[in-house]
Amino acid sequence: MKLSSTWAVAALAAQAAGALRHKVDGLTITEHPDPVKRALLQKHVTWDEHSLFINGERLMVFSGEFHPFRLPVPSLWLDILQKIKAMGFNGVSFYIDWALLEGKPGEYRADGIFALEPFFEAAKEAGIYLLARPGPYINAEVSGGGFPGWLQRVNGTLRTSDEAYLKSTDNYISNVAATIAKAQITEGGPVILYQPENEYSGACCGVDNFPDGPYMQYVEDQARNAGIVVPLMSNDAYAGGHNAPGTGEGEVDIYGHDGYPLGFDCANPTVWPSGNLPTNFRTEHLLQSPSTPYSLVEFQGGAFDPWGGNGFDACADLLNHEFERVFYKNDFSFGVAFFNLYMIFGGTNWGNLGHPGGYTSYDYGSPISETRNVTREKYSELKLLGNFAKVSPSYLVATPGNATTKTYTNTADLTVTPLLGSNSTASSFFVVRHTDYSSRDSVDYKLRLPTSAGRLTIPQLGGSLTLSGRDSKIHVSDYNVAGTNILYSTAEVFTWKKFGNEKVLVLYGGPKEHHELAVSGETDASVVEGSSSGVTIKKKNNSVVIGWDVSSTRRIIKVGDLKVLLLDRNSAYNYWVPQVPSSGKAQEYSTEESVASSIIVKAGYLVRTAYVEGSDLHISADFNATTPIEVIGAPAKAKNLVINGKKSQIKVDKNGIWSTSVEYSAPKINLPSLKGLKWKSIDTLPEIKNSYDDSAWTLADHDYTNNSANPLKTPTSLYSSDYGFHTGALIYRGYFVANGDEKNFFAHTQGSSAFGSSVWINETYVGSWVGIDADRDSNATYTLPSLKSGKTYVITVVVDNMGLDENWIVGQEEMKNPRGILEYSLSGHEASDVTWKLTGNLGGEDYQDIIRGPLNEGGLYAERQGFHQPQPPTKNWDSSSPFTGLSKPGIRFYSTSFDLDLPKGWDVPLYFNFGNTTAPPTAYRAQLWVNGYHYGKYVNNIGPQTSFPVPEGILNYRGTNWLALSLWAQEEAGAKLDSLELIHTTPVLTSFGEVKAVDQPKYKQRKGAY
Repeated sequence: MKLSSTWAVAALAAQAAGALRHKVDGLTITEHPDPVKRALLQKHVTWDEHSLFINGERLMVFSGEFHPFRLPVPSLWLDILQKIKAMGFNGVSFYIDWALLEGKPGEYRADGIFALEPFFEAAKEAGIYLLARPGPYINAEVSGGGFPGWLQRVNGTLRTSDEAYLKSTDNYISNVAATIAKAQITEGGPVILYQPENEYSGACCGVDNFPDGPYMQYVEDQARNAGIVVPLMSNDAYAGGHNAPGTGEGEVDIYGHDGYPLGFDCANPTVWPSGNLPTNFRTEHLLQSPSTPYSLVEFQGGAFDPWGGNGFDACADLLNHEFERVFYKNDFSFGVAFFNLYMIFGGTNWGNLGHPGGYTSYDYGSPISETRNVTREKYSELKLLGNFAKVSPSYLVATPGNATTKTYTNTADLTVTPLLGSNSTASSFFVVRHTDYSSRDSVDYKLRLPTSAGRLTIPQLGGSLTLSGRDSKIHVSDYNVAGTNILYSTAEVFTWKKFGNEKVLVLYGGPKEHHELAVSGETDASVVEGSSSGVTIKKKNNSVVIGWDVSSTRRIIKVGDLKVLLLDRNSAYNYWVPQVPSSGKAQEYSTEESVASSIIVKAGYLVRTAYVEGSDLHISADFNATTPIEVIGAPAKAKNLVINGKKSQIKVDKNGIWSTSVEYSAPKINLPSLKGLKWKSIDTLPEIKNSYDDSAWTLADHDYTNNSANPLKTPTSLYSSDYGFHTGALIYRGYFVANGDEKNFFAHTQGSSAFGSSVWINETYVGSWVGIDADRDSNATYTLPSLKSGKTYVITVVVDNMGLDENWIVGQEEMKNPRGILEYSLSGHEASDVTWKLTGNLGGEDYQDIIRGPLNEGGLYAERQGFHQPQPPTKNWDSSSPFTGLSKPGIRFYSTSFDLDLPKGWDVPLYFNFGNTTAPPTAYRAQLWVNGYHYGKYVNNIGPQTSFPVPEGILNYRGTNWLALSLWAQEEAGAKLDSLELIHTTPVLTSFGEVKAVDQPKYKQRKGAY
């Protein structure tokens, strides 16, 4: 239907969101402005086929994934963002977990540790752009994929146009998108892009109209109607073209896809399977979305690890610095312009927020470890690439060509992908890798490069280049360094700067490599620092050519007004390029001007920020060892160097380089012996006692289920989410009157991967399913003792809920896989002879602890009472510890406290380490709470996690801490902890500042607790 132009203009003025909804003849019509009309709504973020433009400036967005909800200490968010910015990155992508914000349908709560505004403020302070990804579905290895448990009761297929599902999302998206809208770049905030939905890429099981355009349009309209005006971006799970521009209803502004080419086989960290290196990304992009920048919205930065896995150190080995060199530079060969790595910092699945396929740690093998350390080599390697991208804007308009083994090298063992400049003087880039991408061999080669001086065979001065095994390089030609033309460089570019009347170019190479550099328009060069041994300098036509063998000792070559620093790669790891604000201390977003104002600092562990105040150059940096400091390109007005607030004595050499040193002397860290603390304990399974009163429990009386994906196999539903219990331990009590024919009890229980369950009849233990990593459910038959006819008995079943399944494939409805008892039988009885009650966390969806959120507590007695919080009423509890444990099956709860007095100015990673000296391991489960926050689920017989880091802010580094632990013995002999220790790793002398403790409400008697 055609609408009047008068109405369209009025509506455009009234609707800043850009999605216009109105009624025509009773029908709702939605119009979506094309990019030209969108320009009337916001001018800050635009794009062409090459890249984004931020405020008119062409920009590559190089970013990493960080989930603030996995680090529930808002004052530490800036720490992570600064470490990301220090790599040369300019962006962060972040998910928002719906399940944490709307634990009860209709009640949206995003305050305290769940507030988004402090994260936006931290990003702005760090100078980091944001891609907002609120879902409603996010996957992300979180419980339910981000769906709150009550969605199990929605009578409609999730992630489709079913009305019941769509309505369930309205409250969440209207609230969260409105909050994000206030943080958009159009409002002076850091958010430049918005992603509706997540990996909307696969369907089955009767979902025929996929991708569901009306559904995606609905999700996009939700965002637009809440005020989102920045471009909408997708992240197809693979290069499938779903919802790309031009595909019709539900299309996004900018199409992007994900890629995890090495998968998640952390058990074999040295294996790179044949054929796993992507080679067709560019081709697919040109077919699917040629008018938008090539975007990899999630590319592999690590791997998740399952219960019973190999641990995240193995994942970090699989996705290590060699992986980055080969796979990320391969992505550059496709002309990637939005490049986001998943994850850059993983964090922790605290408070039961994780999905059942993973354990408490979400370290992910990321460049920044779970304890926020930057000691992995992959962090340093990534910093080299991030800074190269930052100073190479011509890369964005170079045209990627086809990979070839013939044109650019003299050996078929190597493959080269060119990115060619648009004319004879524009920069070109040549990505060189092994043809067998996983090769560990070193290959000698020569290059044949097109340059403004013609096609050249390189090295020109003799010798060969070398590509080591599992390595890749980006060679450049006609590369512009502030007006100086680098005709070519075989050594890789780390960064370059123009400082006053001189320019500095930093190049690096691998050990034992030979390299060559040619600078146009120059006739001579000289070594001005370091040995000239192994350095050859000759004039070739209109260029000076420099050849050298890589050395661990820095050399500086002067070519006209250009100084070239020649580094080996390991030395380059110690260099940083902090931006210096044009005025004041506030860090700026990455722009051409801010990049130009950067300085180069050699400083070891971490350089966070720099600024000039008066005649003082201030640098904030962290140190884990005594460290020599050098500053290259100190601003002309700076006369003094101040490091972390302390004025340093500096020397200035003949090349104008400032030098000083920072002393490191590790402080003495005194930590308590946990075994020596005064522990108090209480039985946390009083439900098996004959005297127990469960009159306040929920009666499992639903003779139906709203879980449309899982029909009942029991007389009444025993699905926990039907009654509002979605997290942690579940407890069932089934009543029946004995007739003397009871021989066994069969139970089909489900808690997903690595779950366990235990069964008692009255006070008699009858057995357990101790769990294995592969099984999400268990069919078990338990032999019963002789029962007295006519007497009432109670069967108690405890089920460990490991989180709700994700819902990646639309139509499978895996998120609706129920938790609890799926089926049961009692010999000599009909199933209806048993009357069931159940409980989970106190209040279910009316959860008690609004500070720590809807998932932090499960259904154990001590949790329902709130005894895991600080200062529980332990006066009349037993004096016993988890190191004594239980002598028979059951669950016991332990509490203690300890004081810490760690020195200020030091970042000290602390871990709680469980020990296991028995073989085979005893089957038991433990949960760990620190100041009321659930910070560990340990399954002794499955693993792999034994070490549980807890950040400052949850732990009070200078004050009292309350530690609580539940111990669930699943074998006849009971269980005890072999050891539990609080340990620290290398303290970091930090410039970060004070970490503010999060709210830690103490125990208070709960009304109605049972």
